[in-house]
Amino acid sequence: MQNSIQDRIHGITEMLMEDYGKGRVIDEIKTFDYPDKAIVIDILEKLKMIIYPGYYRNSNYKTYTVRNNISIILEDIIYHLIKQISIVLKYSADYQEADPETIAQTSEKITFDFLKQIPKIREYIDTDITAAYDGDPAATNKEEIICTYPGLFAIFTNRIAHELFLLGVPLIPRIMTEYAHSLTGIDIHPGTTIGKYFFIDHGTGIVIGETTEIGNNVKIYQGVTLGALSTRGGQNLRGKKRHPTICDNVTIYSGASILGGETVVGNGVVVGGNAFITTSIPEGAKVSVKSQELTYNYDSSKPVERRDVELGDTWFYMI
Repeated sequence: MQNSIQDRIHGITEMLMEDYGKGRVIDEIKTFDYPDKAIVIDILEKLKMIIYPGYYRNSNYKTYTVRNNISIILEDIIYHLIKQISIVLKYSADYQEADPETIAQTSEKITFDFLKQIPKIREYIDTDITAAYDGDPAATNKEEIICTYPGLFAIFTNRIAHELFLLGVPLIPRIMTEYAHSLTGIDIHPGTTIGKYFFIDHGTGIVIGETTEIGNNVKIYQGVTLGALSTRGGQNLRGKKRHPTICDNVTIYSGASILGGETVVGNGVVVGGNAFITTSIPEGAKVSVKSQELTYNYDSSKPVERRDVELGDTWFYMI
């Protein structure tokens, strides 16, 4: 019996080795040529300790001062981030033929250039926490937002990944944002530019594309898509503005889709739920789907009553 199982294992192994030899992308076996997702996620989690020093800590570090604790975490981040960036730089056209010394020096420079952006990242995240607290009456305090709100975690991850994206780091920013996507249901491309005081309420199902530009004091709800009009152009659209621009003080309610690189949503606009927008909206406008017709049947002995939805000012405040 044992020999039979071993023979079967041997047969399947040989079958797989033959299948691996077909020269496809999925057949590549380069164990040390790809970033380690687990390490990248660990870097992100340790950066959370740097961003929120009073809220997250590593219990393995038996230190008694903030300075020592931060120093130890930074050393760990620096070591691993330099190594992971060294691995992914070959995916950049500028470094495909670079020698190992150049790769090492560049990776170190990028790592320290990124770390210098942490005060800026913290400044922006502080405004995001304020926006969430001011915009959500369900929030009892800011600590609750930091510890529990998935929208804030998605924004935090994007702000980290975006700085690495700006520094030209391949793959790693996307690993980070897809990690946040898998946990929160919020999909924000690391290329997205986001201003201060950004608030995502509830968040599940939100999609924000690479070339989206979001201004200050923007609030969006679950199910919103800030996307491209069409992907039929495929790789021919790489590097082009494909996603909308959202100006300051805009609110976008659940299920709305705003599409296209030339679409600009002006300052102070309110977009109602389920709106489908492919053209620019002027400053201060309120956009809503045409009034729906509701059907009421209170009593089977009475005729069905039909009534249009009344769209008053409070209609926009749905959540």
